[in-house]
Amino acid sequence: MPRHPRLVVALLAAVVATAGCTLPVIAPDESGSDSAQPGASPQPPTVPGTVASWTPCPEVPQQLVGRGATNMRYDCAAVAVPQDWASPKSGETYAIQMIRIRSRSQKDRIGSLVLNPGGPGASGIDTSVYLSFGQQLGGLPTEITDRFDIVGFDPRGVGRSNPVKCIDSADQDASFAAPPDPVDQGTFDEIAALNKKIAEGCGQKYGDQLRNFATEQAAKDMDAIRAAVGDQKLSYLGYSYGTLLGATYAQLFPKNIRALVLDGAVDPKQGYVAGSESQAKGFERAFTNFSNWCKATPAQCPIAPDARGAVTDALAKAKASPVEGDDGRQATSGWIFVAVISSLYTESGWKSLAKAIDDLQAGNAKGVFDLADQYADRKPDGSYSNLFDANLAVNCADTDEVPTVDKIRQLQGEWRTKYPLFGASLAVGMLPCVYWPGKHDPYPAGAAQGSPPIVVVGTTGDPATPYENTAQLAGMLGTGHVLTWEGEGHTAYPNTTCITQAVDRYLIDLTVPAAGQRCPAR
Repeated sequence: MPRHPRLVVALLAAVVATAGCTLPVIAPDESGSDSAQPGASPQPPTVPGTVASWTPCPEVPQQLVGRGATNMRYDCAAVAVPQDWASPKSGETYAIQMIRIRSRSQKDRIGSLVLNPGGPGASGIDTSVYLSFGQQLGGLPTEITDRFDIVGFDPRGVGRSNPVKCIDSADQDASFAAPPDPVDQGTFDEIAALNKKIAEGCGQKYGDQLRNFATEQAAKDMDAIRAAVGDQKLSYLGYSYGTLLGATYAQLFPKNIRALVLDGAVDPKQGYVAGSESQAKGFERAFTNFSNWCKATPAQCPIAPDARGAVTDALAKAKASPVEGDDGRQATSGWIFVAVISSLYTESGWKSLAKAIDDLQAGNAKGVFDLADQYADRKPDGSYSNLFDANLAVNCADTDEVPTVDKIRQLQGEWRTKYPLFGASLAVGMLPCVYWPGKHDPYPAGAAQGSPPIVVVGTTGDPATPYENTAQLAGMLGTGHVLTWEGEGHTAYPNTTCITQAVDRYLIDLTVPAAGQRCPAR
């Protein structure tokens, strides 16, 4: 039976909050699709420096959604890129898979709008398909699809583009089920050992190739994509981690930019520890907003008036006697915590969280597992996509400022006090990169000298990329202009009319939003 996507951008954009992702925090996929990774058969790559050879691929939306969007044509292609841009003549390449979505009523075409939904690890091909269904379903406005080809790509190591896959399902389950705040040393050591096992397994499989999945390499791939789609200058829409990818591109290729929209800003200047703490602060603030909503609207929140107390109590009870789910899994404190993270990406997720915790109190864990599995991209058969494998590979390649295990243990205690629900977990979440065997390749963090104006969009209630990052990224680039949404959830475009109109004017006419422009929540 065909499935219709529930297209909320923040839920489709798999996102991280920091340059070095920690949990990793990735927005859940509520698209209704069975898998983010399979789709069209991989396309043979275009020779670098030539225009892509597009082939119709209506099977991609068919497999993801059950149908294509009315009046849209779907074509696929690939571009060959060096595995290591520092050695472009080595002959070793990755095939970056792309989809081009073109409206049959397109007129006055401007060019291509290239999309990245974040992660790192999320499929730009899948997200572009979901966004092709129009604004009434949360997709892109017709004003945009009538003027641009929508081009989504799976970055190197992601989805269909030479995917990294080195974490088995049992270890994924164990990781998500583990206590978010292992207080006793024995439990902490078990979690550390699991992270070490995962890292060593990835190193054994990919070896020196792990360094090639760094953000700067992917940003250079984007310029190959720009050339392959036939555009002299790039128009780009990046969400969350996609803002880091876009900012890196802007520093490397400032004169190849037509327009960049960076929504849900990562601050590239934040170190690994500072970024993790910023993320803890953002989620704590978002959860407080959720709790306040519960208190103000008890008819919609069955765990009112004390939502924080209800969630804290559920986590504590799960340590002693977790509720069993329909598939035999135990709803441990880890799975509950993942469900909480999952629900905070949009304001609409608050009701789901309240009901899930209320049902859990009654002995029903289905709501908790539904939310957690959306976030984890865990399938009904217990398998996972490669989203978290890629996320780990990119983030650990990007950072070379990893704290020691002893320092993480210290921060766990300190952040538990400062951010009671999220601090300890965000500290422990830094463990994976401690054991990462690959070499590091940090991205640049400076001005995009010579680039045109870049629009940086921030949401005041954003849990994953805190609003404070917005001005930091805009200021670092030097040509950034801040556009603010006074709303809740992760990312803003195209959630409200005000934000949509401002971004559309910029993408189409290159009209920069007014200085200090702020858009109301609704």
